[in-house]
Amino acid sequence: METPQRTVVIASLLVLAAELCFAGVSALVKYLSTDVPSEQLVFFRNLMAFVVLLPWLWRKGPSAFKTKAWGFHLSRGLAGLAAMYLFFYAIAHIPLAQATLVLLLSPFLIPIIGRFAFAEAVLPQTWLAIAIGFIGVFIFLNPFATSLSPVVGVAFIAACLAAFTKTLIRQMSATESSSKIVFYFSALSTLLSAIPLFWLGSPIAAAHWFGILVMGLLAVGGQLGMTKAFSLAPAARVGVFTYSSVIFAALMGYWFWDEAITWHMISGAAIITVAGYLAIRTRRKAETSGKVGS
Repeated sequence: METPQRTVVIASLLVLAAELCFAGVSALVKYLSTDVPSEQLVFFRNLMAFVVLLPWLWRKGPSAFKTKAWGFHLSRGLAGLAAMYLFFYAIAHIPLAQATLVLLLSPFLIPIIGRFAFAEAVLPQTWLAIAIGFIGVFIFLNPFATSLSPVVGVAFIAACLAAFTKTLIRQMSATESSSKIVFYFSALSTLLSAIPLFWLGSPIAAAHWFGILVMGLLAVGGQLGMTKAFSLAPAARVGVFTYSSVIFAALMGYWFWDEAITWHMISGAAIITVAGYLAIRTRRKAETSGKVGS
């Protein structure tokens, strides 16, 4: 059934708003990381997400905890938490737009991981979209004209881990509900990220607590907005707007840290957006035809 155009517009606006929230989280992480250890930022980011889940837990009761996929949940929790640590580190040390853009490679890495880890079929059109996406990143980073920081590699590892977690989610969704997947990730990441605070935690200045609170609220708001958007309209119609995050990140980096915006960045981001659109459309057609692994 065709989604009404008005609903698609609303979903698109929700995706844009969600990506603006996520860019705001990244900007706050960059700002706070000068005085607040990244271990504390990761913990409070996860804690806020978990607190939002408490009403759901209250309604569901003990049945919310029942699962037979402990291995998947633990693997997803560890990989997702590691990706968050690495991404927060990258944000603190390289331009905001660079870190955000490298992380946007994650959707292009999912088919590669699915192919080699789970023997999922990948259509030729998907390989083409992946190649175009990497070309876009190469143009954006422009390594021949500027020397790249090694921290870009850290951001790439974060993207690989994020892609791995999303591949696991696809495997888990056969037996686990989306709400249960979100719950176990939030619970595990909150508990695990609390451990380093026993020896790395330090007092947080009163002036930074407001920023930490806003960071958590933006992260939760972005997640809720994205979830609502994809419940209203298919990813093939609105998913391309997820690439707006690099635009928001570049603007925030320019306004707050005087990070340059160049033509090769704009060209690279445009190419990546086109590649993302092709990948989403190919995925949609594959799912419709039953080739869900493509």
